[in-house]
Amino acid sequence: MPFELPQQPAPELPARWCVFNGGLLWLQNQQLPPHPPAGCALTGQRFLGIHEGSNLFMADLVGEAPPQAGEWLPLRPALMAMPAAQVQAAARAAQLRQFFHSHRFCGHCATPLAVNSDQLGRHCPSCGQVYYPASPRHDGAGPPRPRIAAGPQPTFHARHVQRAGRLRRTRRNAGRVRAPRNLGGSGHHGENLRYAFSQSWPFPHSLMLAFTAEYDGGDIRPQEGEIEDAGWFDIDALPMLPTPISIAHHLIAHGRELIRNQQA
Repeated sequence: MPFELPQQPAPELPARWCVFNGGLLWLQNQQLPPHPPAGCALTGQRFLGIHEGSNLFMADLVGEAPPQAGEWLPLRPALMAMPAAQVQAAARAAQLRQFFHSHRFCGHCATPLAVNSDQLGRHCPSCGQVYYPASPRHDGAGPPRPRIAAGPQPTFHARHVQRAGRLRRTRRNAGRVRAPRNLGGSGHHGENLRYAFSQSWPFPHSLMLAFTAEYDGGDIRPQEGEIEDAGWFDIDALPMLPTPISIAHHLIAHGRELIRNQQA
């Protein structure tokens, strides 16, 4: 569900909180809680928007966390534990928190930054520089990797999946971009390139992009340093899949559904 971004929370809606303690996120019953931890001092409290019918807030814990119901988890395990529908909310909070922490002073003249009227950007009252959350970076998901082909990356053991037919192969790719790159200049070649979907990925500022394309022959040749290995798999005999919160997992499910619809 997309975010709604009003300037103020809606008083008739319930709340949902992303409370951080250093690199840890607080969950109750493996979900984002409706209230911050009781009796805790908080700083950096901000309203981030409306998501899934709830006002989303974020804050940082000050001092020690008193024992109480719930658990503090590192961000990645927290994202894997919470319901998939809440992952986008926590990812947005984590990315904005990183931006707020790293943009306290102007990089041009070192003047303390002021909050923009939109509550998201920062501007320098001295030299006029304006700052917004970082552009997504590119970590190199490699060239499109091509029944279904899968290959684990050496530094991120998720499997990206593609599909081939008898005469024409369809490949799928999930990747990230950063300025000055663009989606058309990534070096990927194929026919009927189609955007599938995207995903915010807060480690720390990434936008994952998923595409499908038709590929007319050739061998799978993984790019060294990007993909360890790749091979062809039947959609009913896939290798171990990536975590359900990843765009790779959604891309696999999307591709499998396309294949089954074509076979019907």
